[in-house]
Amino acid sequence: MKYIDRKGNITIEENNQDKFLRHLYRDWGGRICLKILVRPVVSKIGGAFLNTRFSKGLIPGFVERNRIDLSACEKQEFSSYNDFFTRRLKDGERPIADGERLLVSPCDAKLTACRISGGQSFYIKDTPYTIEELLQSKKLSSKYRGGYALIFRLTVDDYHHYCYPADGIKSKNVKIPGIFHTVNPTANEVCPVYRENIREYVLLKTEKFGTLVMMEVGAMMVGKITNLHPEACQVKKGQEKGYFEFGGSTVILLLQHGRVRLDSDLLENSEGGYETIVRMGERIGECKLPKRTGKAD
Repeated sequence: MKYIDRKGNITIEENNQDKFLRHLYRDWGGRICLKILVRPVVSKIGGAFLNTRFSKGLIPGFVERNRIDLSACEKQEFSSYNDFFTRRLKDGERPIADGERLLVSPCDAKLTACRISGGQSFYIKDTPYTIEELLQSKKLSSKYRGGYALIFRLTVDDYHHYCYPADGIKSKNVKIPGIFHTVNPTANEVCPVYRENIREYVLLKTEKFGTLVMMEVGAMMVGKITNLHPEACQVKKGQEKGYFEFGGSTVILLLQHGRVRLDSDLLENSEGGYETIVRMGERIGECKLPKRTGKAD
């Protein structure tokens, strides 16, 4: 994996999970097992165990391996592994960038920015996607031609709550059934995970940024996407939208053409093959000012 933070510090690593997933997705024996593991019932069974008190024993090792700072959390004692995984941070741990012209990251994640072509397609690594396949809506997909798809990939060490990136009016939630591939890039190199996995999205109509699509994508061992506002309503930038239970997951933002000026480092990093480490609430871009008409006085 190739990561870069907002200060330009680069991390290139491959951990044991990456090695395991590479064998799982590329070896014939692994692919046989994969047909079972991606089924929703497997993630549900795993999630049920992680909600029991017997799963508490997994917490100390995870905290140590991933250098989790529990002092930043509202509580340090947990009733189950999922209770720990869905922990909340204390107020102020994820400040929201101020300014109505600023678009913020909806979550802690590794971010890739992808340009959407005139044919409504985009690439994540070498895997092609179309907006129509992602949303399963031909009419809606045409609105994002020439814009950007922002892929926020959460890994197990990330904070798994997510917020609204701007003020606006959200639509009711749209759910798309699917299976549960991992969202690790190793899997994406083999199959189009973001159009096969279970996902849920809303339209967020904003004054400054046009109409955004905000989508949550479930993943292997993430049997549940919990969104707090199922119906249409007014929302605020930084307001919690929901959270994932155990596992890696993804939030996708679709931006309309000409409405958002993304921060240059995010575009440059993505073009260089790096995922950018971002934190919930930090700025990722700003609205484009409308063109002036007429001459100044």
